[in-house]
Amino acid sequence: MRKILLMGNPNVGKSVVFTRLTGVNVIASNYPGTTVEFTRGYMKLKEEKVEIIDVPGTYTLEPTSKAEEVAVDMLKEGDVVVNIIDSTNLERNLNLTFQLFKKNIPMVVVLNFWDETKHKGININAQKLEEILEVPVIPTTALTGEGINVLVQRLPQAKTGSYQYEDKEKWHEIGKIVEQVQTLKHRHHLFSEALADVCVRPVSGVPIAIGILYLSFTVIRFIGEWIIGYVTQPMFENLWAPLMMKLSPLLGSGGFLHDILIGQLIEGELDFMQSFGLLTTGLFVPIAAVLPYIFSFYLILGILEDTGYLPRMAVLVDRVMHIVGLHGMGFIPMLLGLGCNVPGALACRVMETRKEKFIGATLMAIAVPCMAQIAMIVGLIGKYGARGLFPVFATLVVVWVIAGFLMRRYVKGESPEMFAEIPPYRFPYFAAVGKKLWMRVVRFLMEALPFVLLGVFIVNILYSLGIIDFLGRAASPIITKLFGLPLEAIGALIIGFLRKDVAVGMLAPLGLSLKQLIIASTVLCIYFPCVATFAVMVRELGIKDMLKSVAIMIGLALLVGGILNLIL
Repeated sequence: MRKILLMGNPNVGKSVVFTRLTGVNVIASNYPGTTVEFTRGYMKLKEEKVEIIDVPGTYTLEPTSKAEEVAVDMLKEGDVVVNIIDSTNLERNLNLTFQLFKKNIPMVVVLNFWDETKHKGININAQKLEEILEVPVIPTTALTGEGINVLVQRLPQAKTGSYQYEDKEKWHEIGKIVEQVQTLKHRHHLFSEALADVCVRPVSGVPIAIGILYLSFTVIRFIGEWIIGYVTQPMFENLWAPLMMKLSPLLGSGGFLHDILIGQLIEGELDFMQSFGLLTTGLFVPIAAVLPYIFSFYLILGILEDTGYLPRMAVLVDRVMHIVGLHGMGFIPMLLGLGCNVPGALACRVMETRKEKFIGATLMAIAVPCMAQIAMIVGLIGKYGARGLFPVFATLVVVWVIAGFLMRRYVKGESPEMFAEIPPYRFPYFAAVGKKLWMRVVRFLMEALPFVLLGVFIVNILYSLGIIDFLGRAASPIITKLFGLPLEAIGALIIGFLRKDVAVGMLAPLGLSLKQLIIASTVLCIYFPCVATFAVMVRELGIKDMLKSVAIMIGLALLVGGILNLIL
């Protein structure tokens, strides 16, 4: 296995570059015969697995300390050296670069802290420096990941530096190079640059992220509720309901066909949430109750994408995501899953390895309810305020953390670091935002509407044939004793495989207590993905990994439901 050494002066960002390359699975140990610690990890370079070693920082290859002695010894074992330089102190750092030339080892030079050069008015011509040194030179900002992807792509181009110099003329030669490639000027920090900086620093970035997420979901809820209150619900109540009431007598009230198409009339009136007919509940739920939230969610998501904020949020949550074995880009499937689990499952493609895809897709399916399901849960339990909603969503957060931590430890495979370019902040192009919004809404309708109609149709058939009652009796020990729910809740659990938001809505007419509503809503979130998400996950993970994921979901649903019933 080839070894790639990261070498540079102390405090040039070597460890951050190392983390970017190797991810969360790293090994720290002492160099044999010393107490000097170094770190090693692994990454894939095309189809080859290579070892990355974070060499102790050194200013020279003429060692004056134990750490520098270890750095020189490790150099003998390396196949390629990535020489990391502090771009804001080019002259001092090139001293080590020149000494590495004498070792005749393939090299790549990394100009780290590239963002700081702009802030300080330093301009370095990286292309000219590459021509002079005759080795690849890559500007990076390791903190945000800028340039890391280019570094990975150019590692195979590493070559031995051929710059010739006399030892006594070394500093003179370095000075000549710096004079050719570097210029200095006074420059004020732009507002967008200052904003970009504070958004990726934990102390300032976390409050900003919380504020943006709070504002985003407040706007999403406002737009969604406005559309429901003034557009979709009035349309169904004032236009569609009278039409269905005229159709009802023609189908024969109480007959099989009537129950399938119109559903049950409540005291002679049509209730779109409880009638459960194909043309009533089957159309009302996805179009009137869910689509407004999907529309508003994707509108705000498109704006966040086009402003360039989402990659910065990924950088900010990178360390948190490491807890569950993912890197910062694993945040994207979770965020998309809040809109709809189907695009969330598809977004797991941003993860590089099988292990990351498995963890990301499973966590999203278990603990990230879609906007439609969230809306139904809020509508069902929201009247109880925080004492109703907090236990549901707090439980999902705890499950997300614990399940992810355990999968990180026990699922075999690798979790490399993310390679993501951070775009500059820019004003969103609303034509592009509108186009993405249209495509996503159409996709939701094409994927969701058929399954909602199918779900309503199947549950009506099952009720008519008495199968729901049979399944309820068979599952009664779990439903009634473990979860503390009435047998009628089995219908919601069955239909949850087809559409979870519909399943939550089915809890409304059961007259459940607050405790039962909390347990039922939480179990419905955890126990299984809807059939559309299930189909996507099978395609993305494969049948074997999907079966493992399903086993985890069902096991967690039984465990969490039982614990909630015990402690509430």
